[in-house]
Amino acid sequence: MKILVLNCGSSSIKYALYNMDTKEVMASGGAERVGLDNAFVKAKLPNGEKVTFMHDIPEHTEGVKFIFSLLTDAEVGVIKSLDEIDAVGHRMVHGGEKFTKSVIINDEVIKAFEAVSDLAPLHNPANLKGIKAVSELMPGLPQVGVFDTAFHQTMPAYSYMYALPYEVYEKYGVRRYGFHGTSHRYVSARACEFLGVDYNKQRIITCHIGNGGSLAAVKDGRCMDTSMGLTPLEGIMMGTRSGDVDGGAVAFLQKKLGLDADGISDLLNKKSGVAGVSGVGSDMRDLEKACHEGNQRAILAQDMYNYKIKKYIGAYAAAMGGVDIIVFTAGVGENQTSMREETCKGLEFMGVKIDAAKNATIRGKEAIISAPDSKVKVVVIPTDEELMIASDTMALVSK
Repeated sequence: MKILVLNCGSSSIKYALYNMDTKEVMASGGAERVGLDNAFVKAKLPNGEKVTFMHDIPEHTEGVKFIFSLLTDAEVGVIKSLDEIDAVGHRMVHGGEKFTKSVIINDEVIKAFEAVSDLAPLHNPANLKGIKAVSELMPGLPQVGVFDTAFHQTMPAYSYMYALPYEVYEKYGVRRYGFHGTSHRYVSARACEFLGVDYNKQRIITCHIGNGGSLAAVKDGRCMDTSMGLTPLEGIMMGTRSGDVDGGAVAFLQKKLGLDADGISDLLNKKSGVAGVSGVGSDMRDLEKACHEGNQRAILAQDMYNYKIKKYIGAYAAAMGGVDIIVFTAGVGENQTSMREETCKGLEFMGVKIDAAKNATIRGKEAIISAPDSKVKVVVIPTDEELMIASDTMALVSK
């Protein structure tokens, strides 16, 4: 079975075509600058070569159409006909409380998804554009929605509710939803497979650390808590997002800076975090370089970054009555050895002991980085959200 995975953003379309018989990625790439000048598609060819195709992409349907043409192209394609694609799986950002698992997309699903678009105004409408594009180009092709928020819907009410007037939850759905759920679900399960332990009998803390980052507490196969909230702003310090901040400080800054709701949102989401504190930028590689050069603001930003991750790990260990496995994943989690070491340093009291030499050699591959005598297993598991989406899609359409 061949499954196409699409991840449509406001001005981008990422794709990957899977042969699910072998779990092989047959083709992958992405369109950038959709709706803007100088749009292009980067594609990875079957021989591993990466090629950029300049192409006018005024809207998502044209982008999906061009991706389809690349997949079937005589020279760079991997399939002879679009009929070889059995289904399309879509990354869907915000499913609200309605979607607790992946679903086959139909009119009812689309209406329910549209109803929660105000919770993710930048992402949900873009996800819908991808669905509609496929429907126009290949009517009748099965499509599946895989929701970033679904994995976290097992959280108990005391975990996901905010201490706000209950009416704002009833009327507007203001509560913790969490994100990166597909990644947290994949790496928590994969870590147990890798370690040869029962997923349903473990206390796991998954650390999805990238330019955006979140942690999740997974107990006995169910998410109990996660660091992102109503939006992806809450939680740990990120590349340009502030993470947790006093609501009173937000109101204070709105008055002092004369900002409206959009202005304060822009400040917290795009001008804060690592970039805002360091003045260097949001890329952790640039931050590390600046730290080595003695940049004091960069050092402060790095110390804050590592501390906030450590604080969440401690909180989630307390919430679950201990921890058996800590998982690091995503761009920073998989590759920045110093973050993993500093984050775990000082957690020996709860059974965490890093093998510094082993940790220093691990980048982007599955590995145990804890010491042999560590009571808690600390592992690096590269995330594969696209494979998770493809697997869910195959399972649903096979029924």
